[in-house]
Amino acid sequence: MAKSAIFSLWLNIIVYLGILGAHVSHSRPVVPALYIFGDSTADVGTNHYLPNSRARADFPFNGIDFPQSKPTGRFSNGYNTIDLLAQQLHFHQSPPPYLSFLDSNISQFLIRNVPTKGINFASGGSGIMRSTGHKKWGRVICFEEQVQQFSSVCSKISELLGPNAITNISKSLFIISVGSNDIFEHFDAKRTGRKYIPTLISTYETHLRNLYKLGARKFGIVSVGPIGCCPIYRKSNKSGDCKEAMNVDAQLFYSALRGLLQKLSSECKGLKYALADAYKLTRLILDHPERPVFKEMKRACCGNGTLNADEPCKKDSVLCEDRDSYLFWDQYHPTQQASYLAAYSLYNGSPPYVEPMSFGNLALLP
Repeated sequence: MAKSAIFSLWLNIIVYLGILGAHVSHSRPVVPALYIFGDSTADVGTNHYLPNSRARADFPFNGIDFPQSKPTGRFSNGYNTIDLLAQQLHFHQSPPPYLSFLDSNISQFLIRNVPTKGINFASGGSGIMRSTGHKKWGRVICFEEQVQQFSSVCSKISELLGPNAITNISKSLFIISVGSNDIFEHFDAKRTGRKYIPTLISTYETHLRNLYKLGARKFGIVSVGPIGCCPIYRKSNKSGDCKEAMNVDAQLFYSALRGLLQKLSSECKGLKYALADAYKLTRLILDHPERPVFKEMKRACCGNGTLNADEPCKKDSVLCEDRDSYLFWDQYHPTQQASYLAAYSLYNGSPPYVEPMSFGNLALLP
């Protein structure tokens, strides 16, 4: 990328971070509803409803910068990227987690609002494969089960909207952020080779085709970032450098996912997509320290030990003072400030970072 283009992008990001703050738009949403699928990068409290899940964030210091300093189950000090992208699309925040509908006190209210808000199915620790996350985190809801949950929601939308249900779903935006845990698990098990990536992509294709059959047409997909640079993996190197073998697989995953989406868009009538290369977007920060958005890009803000990454964030963790200056909130996840940057990039980005169009332009398609 030309130096002038990089400078322009940084300028836009700095302006964006300066003016967004806690702003929430009250304009009419750009799409009828948002349907969110994925892992902890998109989870807004699903695992709170899973007593046997160890992948939870419904306790301090998580949520310290959320309204009322409330820990909601988001793996963040505040809002996550999905919340902030939702705000760009003129929603208040991410729609509520699907499992919150099991609360009889609020279920009818939530169901009535599905066609105008949507639902979040994402589950921390989950992955593309059915087996991902269970050994490490206990009960999590895999991508396949999330799609099954959406299938049950479709019948409710049909009851509420009748013949208009198909249009409501087809015009809504389906946001997916998944794949990191599948790669984490491959490396944590000390497996070798990369034959697992085609298996991930083949399984991903099955889930996307099933969503398409249920009426989904607009897919906003976030690929895997440079996960080898998460504090939990940096700390294993005395130098604090990234675990580059994991990053190579993240890039291979993106390339394969890009090819899959090109194929699906040619085979599935009406399917449109925006694909975000989270790897390139994050490396843009990591590889240009001369224009720092974050003063600290290796250590976690909340944790303990080496790089503050020996333990998950919890109420007795060491907590950084200037959270806006940190790229990472905990062992794996970005801070709210980093999520602001990600949301801006998804909504406004262009090739090679988001292609063939931005999430914002995808939402505006008829």
